[in-house]
Amino acid sequence: MRQPISFHSEGVKLDGDLFLPDDLKPGEKRAGVVLCHGYTGVKDLYLPDNAAELNRIGYVVLTFDYKGWGKSEGSRSRLAPFSRVADVQAAITFLGLQPQCDKSRIGIYGTSYGCATVVFTAAIDERVKCTVGVVGMGHGGRWMRSVRRPDEWVDLLERSEKDREARVLTGQSEFVAREEILLPDRQSAGLAAKARAGNPNAVGKIPLEYIDETLSFHPEWVVDKISPRPLLLIAGGDDRLVPPEDCRSLFDKALEPKKLVVLPGVGHYEVYLKPAFDDVMRETNAWFRQHMPAR
Repeated sequence: MRQPISFHSEGVKLDGDLFLPDDLKPGEKRAGVVLCHGYTGVKDLYLPDNAAELNRIGYVVLTFDYKGWGKSEGSRSRLAPFSRVADVQAAITFLGLQPQCDKSRIGIYGTSYGCATVVFTAAIDERVKCTVGVVGMGHGGRWMRSVRRPDEWVDLLERSEKDREARVLTGQSEFVAREEILLPDRQSAGLAAKARAGNPNAVGKIPLEYIDETLSFHPEWVVDKISPRPLLLIAGGDDRLVPPEDCRSLFDKALEPKKLVVLPGVGHYEVYLKPAFDDVMRETNAWFRQHMPAR
C-alpha cells in the first residue's frame, strides 16, 4: 500500500511515499520508520525493498528525496549534509501527523551516507526512538582520505579550495563526474552502475562542493548523544567504499544501548542484494522489534 505524499522542509517541497502494512485496521496506529538514502541515491533506488520488509512486520514507513533530488524541489544534486538532517526532522514530523502512525514511536533507518545522516539526526532530535545505520561513515574527512592515495588526497583538497573560491565569486560550483568525488572500488562501480541504469532520477554529475560538505560532517562527534536511545550499526566486512573501520569508530564513540554487526565478506553495494540484504533486514527487524515494537 504505497501512497505518494509531499511535505516541506525549510520552505522547500519534498517528494515522498508512505508505505502502509496490509493488515492495518481502520483507526489503528502503528510505530513508524523514516528511511533515508545515501550520498547520491534517491528514494526509489533500493529503499522500497526495505519498506516492504518493514511493512511485512507491521511498521508504517516513509521514504522521501532530500532537497534537490528526485522530484523534490531545491538546488539540484546538492549534498548539504546539515540541510539533509533538517529534511529528516521534517519527515519525522510529517510521519507523526499521519493517522496511521503513533508519533511517540518513530525510528529512522539510513544507508551509506544516509547512515551518517540518521546518526546526526538521532543525536539532536529526541523524538527518534530507535536508529539503524548501514554501511556508513563516522568522520567525513577521515573517510575521504582513507580511500585515496596521498597524491590523490592532495589533488582533491586543491580542487576543493579552487571551487570554494569560485563559489564565493560566482555562486556556482563546478559539476564533475560522480566517481571523481565518490571514489568507487571495482565492485562498487559495477553494482552501482547496474542499479542506477534503470532509474531516471539517478545522476552522473555532482558539484565539487561535495568535498567541502563531506569534510565538515562528522556524526561521531555527536553519536554519544543518542544514548539512552538504541543504536544499531551494520557494516560490510569487505566494504572498500566505506571501510568497516570507519563504522567501527562510530560505534566505539556511541554509548549503550548499541550493537555493531559486521557482515563477513560483504561489499558496500551488496547490502542491497540477496543474500546480504536478508541479513541486513533480519538484524534491522529484530532491533526495531526489540526496542520499538510496531504494535
